[in-house]
Amino acid sequence: MLVDSHCHLDRLKLEDSQNLAQIIDQARARGVERFLCVSVTLDDFPNMLQTVEPYSDVAVSCGVHPLHNECQYQIDDLRKLAADKRVVAVGETGLDYYYSNETKAWQQASFANHCQIAHELDKPLIIHTRDAREDTIAILREHNAEKPRGVLHCFTESLEMAKAAIDMNFMISISGIVTFGNASELRDVVRALPIENLLVETDSPWLAPKPYRGKQNQPAYVREVAQFVADLKGVSLEELARTTTANFYDLFKGAAHA
Repeated sequence: MLVDSHCHLDRLKLEDSQNLAQIIDQARARGVERFLCVSVTLDDFPNMLQTVEPYSDVAVSCGVHPLHNECQYQIDDLRKLAADKRVVAVGETGLDYYYSNETKAWQQASFANHCQIAHELDKPLIIHTRDAREDTIAILREHNAEKPRGVLHCFTESLEMAKAAIDMNFMISISGIVTFGNASELRDVVRALPIENLLVETDSPWLAPKPYRGKQNQPAYVREVAQFVADLKGVSLEELARTTTANFYDLFKGAAHA
């Protein structure tokens, strides 16, 4: 059985003939047993909770994405919302200097807030990082992130960065990007990493893997990601699914009961 360790179910564009229940059922039919629906703003968090409330196999996170700097928030609000028993992780947070280099100071302060709340609540971090390798690792180390642990999601960075995160007991999550034609360096990183440190995800509705590129991504497609990673690692889909699912529950300990 598989887990989609990072998706945004509340942001799927649903056609008239399709609803969220059908999308989740399609994923279940392909062996996906659990979904982690990830928050990107506190303002949208209540609606996200309401959207996934009917589905007992969907866990949630709470946080503010580094590219949503227009969504000003108070750390007390993050603390209160993230303390909800249905929340199994803090984030997504992190640093993105690729799209928003001019907001570095805000991103770094927000990232530190999330690290603090993760410690207080003993919930793992979900990290978005792009073109900010040194600062991401430095902030995680500064805030002793090896205690709450976490994951570098939708990983596209270097092997050195992955190893530095793994040294802090973090997981590395692989998305459909690994199937893209221009992702040869990422494929080399995946080959080099132990599957005991890997998760798989869709990041739906974005980044659909081959052969669905150009279409809206959805949790059912985590099977394609998993099969591709299994082939890179030279293991069966069953072994890859078993290990990454165990990794997920080891990291997100509240997910099985969310």
